[in-house]
Amino acid sequence: MTHRPRPSAFDPASVDLVAFEGAVRQLRSEIDASLGPADLRHLRRIERWGRLATVVGLATAPLAPNPFTVVALACGRSTRWLLMHHVGHRGYDKVPAVPARFTARVFARGWRRFVDWFDWMIPEAWIYEHNILHHQHTGESRDPDLIEQNVEKIAGLPTAARYGLLGLLAATWRASYYAPGTLTAWAHRRLAKDAPRPTPLGPLLRRCYAPYALAHFVALPALFAPLGAWAVFSAWCNSVLADVLVNLHTFFVVGPNHTGDDVFRFDDRPASRGEFYVRQVIGSVNYRTGGDLTDYAHLWLNYQIEHHLFPDVPMLAYRRIRPKVQAICERHGVAYVQEPVTRRFAKMARVFVGTARMRRLEPPAPIARAITR
Repeated sequence: MTHRPRPSAFDPASVDLVAFEGAVRQLRSEIDASLGPADLRHLRRIERWGRLATVVGLATAPLAPNPFTVVALACGRSTRWLLMHHVGHRGYDKVPAVPARFTARVFARGWRRFVDWFDWMIPEAWIYEHNILHHQHTGESRDPDLIEQNVEKIAGLPTAARYGLLGLLAATWRASYYAPGTLTAWAHRRLAKDAPRPTPLGPLLRRCYAPYALAHFVALPALFAPLGAWAVFSAWCNSVLADVLVNLHTFFVVGPNHTGDDVFRFDDRPASRGEFYVRQVIGSVNYRTGGDLTDYAHLWLNYQIEHHLFPDVPMLAYRRIRPKVQAICERHGVAYVQEPVTRRFAKMARVFVGTARMRRLEPPAPIARAITR
C-alpha cells in the first residue's frame, strides 16, 4: 500500500528562529565553560567497562558456546563503537588536558584503527558519512541514513517480506549496510551529489571485510588452538554470535533515532542557522535517559536531540544539558520527542515496511524563501 506524506501543521516561520538560535548558542557557551576533569574520568570509566567485558569474554570464549561470553564480547565491541562515535565527533578535543589518543585526529587513525575501533568499516569513511553527510543533511535527500528514502527500492514487496528484510538487516547491518555505504560515500566524496556511486568492491573486500573477518573469526579462535578443537570451535561460535548481537544492539538504538510518523524529513535546505537548529530537533528523537547504566545500554544515543544540536561535546555533557534543551524547545514551541526505545523501534519498523510515513514540511513560496534568506 502506498501512503502519501502526512501534511505538517508545523511551520518554522512560527518559531522565533533568531531567539531560538541565540538560546542554543548561549547553552553552547555554558557547555564549553563546564568542560573539565570529570568528563575525562567519565570517558575512562566507560572505556574500562568495555575492556573488562572484552577480557571476560575472551577468558570464557573457549569453554563452550554460551550467552554469557557472547554478551561480554558484544559489550566490549559495542563500547568501542560508543567511544568512536563521541571521540570521532571531536567530543573531547576541547576538554582541558585531554590525552592525544582521545582526540579525533588520533583516535582510530592509521594503525590505531586496530586498537581503538576495529569494526567492519574504515574509520575515516564512517566519519565522512556520519559527521558530514548525516549531521549536516539530517532528514534531507543527501542524508545517507534516511530510512524512509532508503527503503523506496523495496516498496513493491509484500509487508511480510519487508519485515523479513528488516530482521536480516538488523542482524548484519554493520557489514551489509554501513561498510559498503560509508566506503562508497567516502570514495566518491568529490563527485556531484547526484552522480552514480558504485561501491568500490576491491577496497570493500580488502579494507573492510577481510581484516575484520580474519581477526575476529579466524585469528581469535586460533588463539585457543593449544586447548584443542572444541576450544577453537567454541571461541568461533561465541565470536560470530557476539557480532550478530552487536548488530542487533546497535541497530536497535541507532535506527529509530530519526524515523517515525511523528519525525520530520525535509525537501530543501534550511534558510538560516536558526532553522537548521530547529530541524535537528524535529528530525530527531530521544529515548529514556538516566544514569550511566541506562545511558550505556543506549550507547548514549538516547540523547540524540542534544547530540544533533551539539555533536562535538562529551557524553557526560548531554546528561547535564538535556533538561535545558527541553526547556528551550518548550519555550519556543519546538516539538521535543522523547519515548522508550522499544516504542521508537516499533514506529521505525512501520516506516520501514511502508505502513506509516514520516512528516514533511510544506516548502514555502519562492518569494517567502527569498525574504527569509
